[in-house]
Amino acid sequence: MQKIVPLSRCEWIYQGYNAKDFATQRLYQNYHDLEWGVPQHDEKRLFEQLTLEGMQAGLSWITILKKREAFREAFEGFDPAIVARYDEAKVAKLMTNAKIIRNRAKIESAINNAKRFLQIQDEFGSFDSFIWSFVGGKPLINHFATLSEIPTRTELSDRVAKDLKKRGFSFVGSVGIYAFMQSVGLVCDHLISCAFHSENKE
Repeated sequence: MQKIVPLSRCEWIYQGYNAKDFATQRLYQNYHDLEWGVPQHDEKRLFEQLTLEGMQAGLSWITILKKREAFREAFEGFDPAIVARYDEAKVAKLMTNAKIIRNRAKIESAINNAKRFLQIQDEFGSFDSFIWSFVGGKPLINHFATLSEIPTRTELSDRVAKDLKKRGFSFVGSVGIYAFMQSVGLVCDHLISCAFHSENKE
């Protein structure tokens, strides 16, 4: 019988929670295997990830990941055209939703960013075209051997964050933007030992 060899994965998916919490481990593993570093071009998914990175500020990503389905329901599928129309009554309703992050500044930021997102769509045809232009339309493939080598921000994320802030976005610091870039595949930061590094895939 052929021996089944476990896949090698980036170490960060095993950190920040109880090792015996297998439900959380599965959630994190699926995110790592199926989403993190995978090029994303869907407008709603890009807006969702941008919003959730803003929601994460000061928190762990696993906290947000556990609440993601609740966020999707509360923000109606993260359709920027819908979120941009949210008024004070909607903000008040969201502030009563215990399943999401009830931070008024972050909720109001999501609404503001939806409006700015739509402006970029009008200017560039899509947010996808705008954001991928920063990497020439192709993912930046890094070759890090250890977690300590992976940066939390780069000159590029500084530039993207600066551009977004100039356009009126909020909660778009360079650290959060770099995490966004990793999440939607603008950069591949899977370790070279990871089975999901692009060069290790068949």
